[in-house]
Amino acid sequence: MAILFESMILAAVTLRVGSNGYYYGSMKVKTSITLSADVLEQLDRVEGSESRSALIERILRAFLHRRALDEVQARDRALLDRDADLFNAEALDVLEFQTTWLDADE
Repeated sequence: MAILFESMILAAVTLRVGSNGYYYGSMKVKTSITLSADVLEQLDRVEGSESRSALIERILRAFLHRRALDEVQARDRALLDRDADLFNAEALDVLEFQTTWLDADE
């Protein structure tokens, strides 16, 4: 399955993700981050057998994926909002064609 993160960097990047949700491919890069002690304690209490690095990577991937989806949904919302009056007029027009034979008053 391929997940497309369009806006994470200037060019679109396609990541290959296995059925278990983990990325298969590129080489890992060692980095150093500074976390608050309480955040680190909470990370260490998370159930599972994965390492701290794997857990942080999984959390960041989920965050980046959610952010990319939010951006796509924002673009979609902007397109819908732009043409909302047209869509609403069309919906009202379609409603005019609905039958009234079930109305008890007529």
